[in-house]
Amino acid sequence: MTERLYYHQQTLAEFSAQVAASDELAATLYLDRTAFYPTSGGQPHDLGTLNGVAVLDVIDEGERIAHRLAEPLRATEVTGAIDWPRRFDHMQQHTGQHLLSAVLAEQFGIGTVSFHLGDDAATIDLEATDLSPERLAAIEQAANVEIWADRAVTVAVEESPTGLRKASEREGPLRVVTITGLDRSACGGTHVASTGQIGLILLRRTEKIRQSLRLEFLCGGRALRRARADFASLTAAARVYSVGLDQVPASAREAQARLASAEKSLAKLLVEAAEQRGVAAYAETAGEGRRLWVREVSEISDEVRAEAQGFTRAGDAACLVSAGGAVLLAVSEGSGLNAGALFKAAVAEVGGRGGGGKTLAQGSSDAASALVAALRAGIA
Repeated sequence: MTERLYYHQQTLAEFSAQVAASDELAATLYLDRTAFYPTSGGQPHDLGTLNGVAVLDVIDEGERIAHRLAEPLRATEVTGAIDWPRRFDHMQQHTGQHLLSAVLAEQFGIGTVSFHLGDDAATIDLEATDLSPERLAAIEQAANVEIWADRAVTVAVEESPTGLRKASEREGPLRVVTITGLDRSACGGTHVASTGQIGLILLRRTEKIRQSLRLEFLCGGRALRRARADFASLTAAARVYSVGLDQVPASAREAQARLASAEKSLAKLLVEAAEQRGVAAYAETAGEGRRLWVREVSEISDEVRAEAQGFTRAGDAACLVSAGGAVLLAVSEGSGLNAGALFKAAVAEVGGRGGGGKTLAQGSSDAASALVAALRAGIA
């Protein structure tokens, strides 16, 4: 059995231990005691070293804890060193989750379903369907008020704990984490000594997950780094628009509106230019009577349609365009042809689907070349 030092000495960053067992390669060690926290309860495992060899994973196997190493280590005694910045970060996030969930439950009537601590952010799934920006701001403010109150955080094993925020399904003694005057939760994770050490809670985005709402949050150092990164991005955007930081959103909306207007105008000009190319193509097409323009293109775009319509509006004409399995047919208004009827008859003959109006029709077929041939025959 492995003695779990992190249960009672959460700030212990170095320790010594005896090697109780190992795998054949000595790349996985089992110690008589350890300060390495294994992945559990939504909190990732610690990193660090044993006798200078990197610990890659820490796994809870019930009675004992496995330490998987970067390389074999044959020893009877080891000195362990915890990656303290990582551990403290996890302590901030995990204690912050306890505090945030307590505030959500007590002040806003919202329960917590689950918790996950990732490398960049932490999330909790809530018994809610939506949270408005205003409500998120109120929750964030309330949570930070509890942090600034610097409430003591204590850990104790209790035989029959009462007053837990969420009842535990486990029987017998429970490890209870108490935030004085705010929360009591059964938990096996690592936590800071007071809420003041959480530093700050920053609420981020929400996402609907099945019947729950997932809320992303950052505590302590993560919140500070994210705030600094957001400020840097906002400052860069302000320089681009030559405005103050508070004016960036309005400037971005104005720029977006101008861009949309410019894109709309450009699209209109491109279509008009395409129509003129179609008129020019009609003039360059030799032959008496009805003129036919058969083309192959990479895709049937708005500009390709405009070219076809420009061609057919210039006189008695028809235009057939194919792009892979897609086919477009345009005919002149006064040609006596009906593009939709021709298309319907052709797909009935060779297979496929499609249709349209009197002067323009479009569809597709696995036998596109046969469809083009059938349409040419109908035009003739």
